[in-house]
Amino acid sequence: MLETELKQLAGELRLKTLGLYKMANAGHIGCSMSCLDLMIGTLVKQKRESETFILSKGHAAAALYICLNYLGEISDDTLQTFYKNHTTLPAHPAPNKHAGIPFATGSLGHGLPIATGIAKANQLLDADLLTFVLMSDGETNEGTTWEALHFAVNNQLDQLIVLIDRNRLQGFGQTQDILGDSADPRKYEAIGAEVHEIDGHDIPAIIQTVEHLRSQRNGKPKVIVANTVKGKGISYMENRMEWHYLPMSADLYEQAQKDVTETYQLSVEHV
Repeated sequence: MLETELKQLAGELRLKTLGLYKMANAGHIGCSMSCLDLMIGTLVKQKRESETFILSKGHAAAALYICLNYLGEISDDTLQTFYKNHTTLPAHPAPNKHAGIPFATGSLGHGLPIATGIAKANQLLDADLLTFVLMSDGETNEGTTWEALHFAVNNQLDQLIVLIDRNRLQGFGQTQDILGDSADPRKYEAIGAEVHEIDGHDIPAIIQTVEHLRSQRNGKPKVIVANTVKGKGISYMENRMEWHYLPMSADLYEQAQKDVTETYQLSVEHV
């Protein structure tokens, strides 16, 4: 897919994600916008059949649901049940309802240990399969993150790919002010991981990085620290912590649609 087509896809999926949040009158919009491009570059464009993708930062569930809808794993009708009673698409991903959602996530710190276990199982089976896990940078405060990474290094799980959405904001403020920058690439290098720092909104670069890592059998788990912007593509949301929580009013939804349409050079028919 050409770079212009990837940009258009990023815009279209942003509009659909915004639509879900507006329909539900729900928050967690900014954190979905920061990691959507990472999901496009991995889950949509790189994950192969029988490989596993885990969204550990489960509060960005709407972006995951939109990507799975694009892949044909979640129907349009099912999308319309988002956040509603008896839905299979709650605020955080629930397991055993859709093939692309193998585990419940959202209680931060669990996705990486699960992914590490899957990568270890694949290693024991000599299966040529990548395991992807997408985490928030605030989530790297969790002790389970570091325990799992040490296990991955010690067991040479070089088919494990850890994506860190480094937007530098978490629930209570700047990550630097909470527990320091626990998503600093040097920390992962120090414990023995192979680390790549990239622009988390450059979808071609994300795709190329994963393509490169597929061939790297060097005994090191792979960590991609992706520098991102919370609320990416929406002027009033970018780098604003409150958009971890707030829903959109009708006027703000209209402004968000306008921003995405202009930023991603979409035609009016996409809105």
